[in-house]
Amino acid sequence: MDSCCTKKTTVRTEERRKKLINRLSRIEGQIRGIKGMIENDAYCTDILTQSAAVAAAIQAFNRELLDSHIRGCVANDIREGNDEVIDDLMDTLYRLMK
Repeated sequence: MDSCCTKKTTVRTEERRKKLINRLSRIEGQIRGIKGMIENDAYCTDILTQSAAVAAAIQAFNRELLDSHIRGCVANDIREGNDEVIDDLMDTLYRLMK
């Protein structure tokens, strides 16, 4: 489980860090693929399909990170009596829902 500290950083396990970085690397590859499609004048619908796949991959990344944040950082802060973390979480959720 990840844990936060008062400096608003998160200490992640090596396994968690690798998992997140691998997801981002796949997304980065998808973006490069879309760039190549543009450079090669690919059909718009094909590009849009790939773009939608990237958006879904980013949402999956966000869900994974949010789950870890709530179960680790937020839960720990609440247990320690730091209820203001709820306001921070709500701000984060509002930004994600735009």
